Amino acid sequence: MAYTMSTTLDRGYDETVADVREALAGQGFGVLTEIDLKATLKKKLDVDVAPQIILGACRPQLAHQALGIDPSIATVLPCNVVVRTLDESTTVVEAFDPDAMTRLAGDAFCDVAADARARLGAALDSLTKED
Repeated sequence: MAYTMSTTLDRGYDETVADVREALAGQGFGVLTEIDLKATLKKKLDVDVAPQIILGACRPQLAHQALGIDPSIATVLPCNVVVRTLDESTTVVEAFDPDAMTRLAGDAFCDVAADARARLGAALDSLTKED
């Protein structure tokens, strides 16, 4: 069962992170949280991993609509978007697929999930048009 949407880019990490932020903003998402996994895992476990960041993206209108259906959906908000390095010139961008939310929480979320999925998909698609 797939639970992510993804695209692989021939682009460096820093450039991809900036492009993802711009693509998300273009679809009405703000970034509420950031977790730098490389820095966090180094600090907490003293392990080295490739650069990777989790961006907690939120479109307030969609969050409000989903919370109106079931307040417990907050446990899977915001939408996590991950940028990770494969090598010096290749990155992967992955987003939690909102359709998976309907598999977890039921069909009442279909409209919200479809809107979120279309917007996240458009953001990912816009990244590949820049190559």
